[in-house]
Amino acid sequence: MRQALALAQKSPPKPTNYRVGALLVNAKTNSILASGYTLECEGNTHAEQCCFIKLAEAHKIPEEALAEVLPAETVLYTTVEPCFKRLSGNIPCVKRILRLGNAIKTVYVGVKEPEKFVGENTGRKQLEEAGIRVFLVEGMEKEILEVATAGHKTGDV
Repeated sequence: MRQALALAQKSPPKPTNYRVGALLVNAKTNSILASGYTLECEGNTHAEQCCFIKLAEAHKIPEEALAEVLPAETVLYTTVEPCFKRLSGNIPCVKRILRLGNAIKTVYVGVKEPEKFVGENTGRKQLEEAGIRVFLVEGMEKEILEVATAGHKTGDV
């Protein structure tokens, strides 16, 4: 989670999004398959989305086909709970995870998504209903939220 937080710090502070870092990891070998942070890739991209984009490009396949190349023990680490709704019209990160079938079996999150932009995040429930385990990694909430909300007006979250 510390590596994901370091990635989040690379994201430009803006009042309209959270600065998030994410890692796709092969849990069996403890090796990083892809990393990403908010707005790293072109467009209004989220951290998890950037992981998927970069890994798909590396394998020269569409993002939807990533399940074909992901190791059986792939886990996702993300500083903020994956989004279930995008105001920008982009595909939400929860849907991106779900469309990979059972390729990602576990998601570790640093904090639950604050309700500022889209209200209560139902993504965790959707993931769990699909058989994906979601674990809250406790102890870094204050640090993660400070990074995530940099660029927001004081009192916004």
